[in-house]
Amino acid sequence: MKIGVEVKINVSKIDRERLYQGKTGKWLTMTTFIDLDQKDQYDNNGFIAHEKKEHEEGNPPILGNVKVFWKDEGQAQQPQQRPQTSNQPNPRQQQPEDNFDDDIPFN
Repeated sequence: MKIGVEVKINVSKIDRERLYQGKTGKWLTMTTFIDLDQKDQYDNNGFIAHEKKEHEEGNPPILGNVKVFWKDEGQAQQPQQRPQTSNQPNPRQQQPEDNFDDDIPFN
């Protein structure tokens, strides 16, 4: 089965110590848990967090949420369009804001 998942993270919660240099740029490994059968009060199906290190105690900080917006249950079908309120623009069409932390090395 295939699923479509929307991921939203709060980049200000990223621990810069967890960024590492790879051959093609700076990387961050994250973990997500998705429950296809249950949603929270905000219609999310799970969360995304920093990767848990072996030596780390407790749970790593949650960076954001994941929302399943489409499921392929064996039939050929088009992804469902999420309803939008009339006064809010589509976030995929918004231009990036210039007021975020420039110290985060996203290249």
